[in-house]
Amino acid sequence: MTAEATGAAPDTEAVDAEAVTAEAVFVRSAAAVATSTGDDYRVDIRSGRHRLSADEPESAGGADTATTPVGLLLSALGSCTAITLRMYAQRKQWPLTTVRVHLGYEKGPEKAVRITRRIDLVGDLDEAQRARLLDIADRTPVTRAVSLGTPIVPAAPRAANGAHHA
Repeated sequence: MTAEATGAAPDTEAVDAEAVTAEAVFVRSAAAVATSTGDDYRVDIRSGRHRLSADEPESAGGADTATTPVGLLLSALGSCTAITLRMYAQRKQWPLTTVRVHLGYEKGPEKAVRITRRIDLVGDLDEAQRARLLDIADRTPVTRAVSLGTPIVPAAPRAANGAHHA
């Protein structure tokens, strides 16, 4: 039922992914390739010209040679938050000296999960500046992707080296 039908105000945050996909043209703004070639759980990742890895801890059958995929997710969320707040403070010429983002991935009953986030802002900021930065933290690109549940859709297959793409 639509917001108009119920008399409620339309939700500007919620987006019908199927409607957007059918009507809009998407432009790729980031890409990564994750490759697993061995019997172990280590994955080599390439994102642009940067290389990194992921693995599982020994307790989950991995070799613990790199952070976990969830650790990478938390790292993406924390770094996006810190970068966005730094950019905003610089643009406003606010005296923000350090942004530290503490994140946790927590498991609860019935397979429920959540991410906790605490943001430390160091600098001679007044309360209005601190409040504004914390408000902006809720609207960073990665925060929105995670909290709004960005859809994951199949990419068009690309024929290369006879590899089968899923």
